[in-house]
Amino acid sequence: MTSNETKRDVFDDAAFNIETSAPDGPKFADELRQRYDAALPDDLPVIPKEVGEILRSAHGQTNLLGVLETAKNGYKVSETLAWIIANQNTFASAWVLGVWRVEETGEIVKLEAEK
Repeated sequence: MTSNETKRDVFDDAAFNIETSAPDGPKFADELRQRYDAALPDDLPVIPKEVGEILRSAHGQTNLLGVLETAKNGYKVSETLAWIIANQNTFASAWVLGVWRVEETGEIVKLEAEK
């Protein structure tokens, strides 16, 4: 089944049905919308702990291209930098979202939590 419908479209349809079918539906649907807006994406990028440490230290000090250039052309290529080059899309997603899941532990890390 192919669809141009987003997860938000499906959620809004379900919230509307709740809102219009139950006595306290409007209040419950509003609470659900607030929770949905605050929730993390379903498919968080998963990155190794050491890669997350590089992301955390570099974020705010440089830009994504600078990190990728360093990983590619750095003085010493480490296993961690090799992972970044091999998984650029995943690294970039974590960088842009500012949140990721640690591969080894499943822990969710958020950049803004450290400010």
